[in-house]
Amino acid sequence: MRARIVLAAAAGASNAAIAAQCRVHVDTARKWRVRFYTRRLAGLADAARTGRPRRFTDVQAAQVKALACELPAERGVPLSRWSTADLADEAVAAGVVADISASTVARWLTADAIKPWRHRSWIFPRDPHFATKASRVLDLYARMWDGQPLDDGDFVISADEKTSIQARCRCHRTLPPGRSRLMRVEHEYDRGGALAYLAALDVHRGTVFGHCEPSTGISPFARLVEQVMTREPYASARRVFWIVDNGSSHRGQASIDRMSQSWPTTRLVHLPVHASWLNQIEIYFSIVQRKVVTPNDFYDLADVEDRLTAFQDHYNLGARPFNWRYTKKDLDGLLKRLATHGPLPTAA
Repeated sequence: MRARIVLAAAAGASNAAIAAQCRVHVDTARKWRVRFYTRRLAGLADAARTGRPRRFTDVQAAQVKALACELPAERGVPLSRWSTADLADEAVAAGVVADISASTVARWLTADAIKPWRHRSWIFPRDPHFATKASRVLDLYARMWDGQPLDDGDFVISADEKTSIQARCRCHRTLPPGRSRLMRVEHEYDRGGALAYLAALDVHRGTVFGHCEPSTGISPFARLVEQVMTREPYASARRVFWIVDNGSSHRGQASIDRMSQSWPTTRLVHLPVHASWLNQIEIYFSIVQRKVVTPNDFYDLADVEDRLTAFQDHYNLGARPFNWRYTKKDLDGLLKRLATHGPLPTAA
């Protein structure tokens, strides 16, 4: 920037013109013109500054950040993850710096939002046909199937089970929130059993259908399908696509055959293994978890079922489709990033 200012001045430009051309303040253009005029090339260097000189170079800071982006085990350090103090010790041991404090390391990492002391769980895709199966589901969300758009007689249903919803009866009643006081939920409770909540979401209308069962299985899932398929507009639909994961209630070709025999207009579409995050019903279940189940304080299983059913009715009053933005382009980008971690394992 300083060189461009000087060259523009040599070409006869005014300070105002130089400022506009280099996108700087006019005082900045004037400053570097004067500095070059009085001191020539030496005037374009940084002036001496007050205060303590820098102890570390940019290269050393980058090397410490690189250490933070390695697993400790890769460097022979018996740790599961780094702390700033551990990184400071490792930087000294590796000869990156002679001495450094944990606070300095923390400041460098904060600048790039690197947090090696935190972690999240993930499951690496192991289905060799992950892209193909996931793409079919994303096409359905975009109202496409086999390269053709869906018509008004086609519907897309996302279904699954939310298992083991417990009835925890607190040993003291829950106290409501008040001024400068949070809602208080008793820590101890009596167990009142658990049930499963089976639900189906119409992806493009936003409506939810569901009911509770003592447990999951083929028969409970069949009752959920019947609950949906015996009402309009699904009973007279041309095609109803059911998106499901690979749970035991609806796994494999056998489940596809059962479905088509009982309901000829249905198409069971399986997600890849460990891809429930592509199932939109999971978004609804997360809402149920936050708004209904947490904190868990119910008298008995009947109370749990009544609350879930009432919330489902309440939700459907203002139901609208989720604003789904994840596309096949995003999926391709994800798989390319995952490919940098190694090839996808083949099926056993």
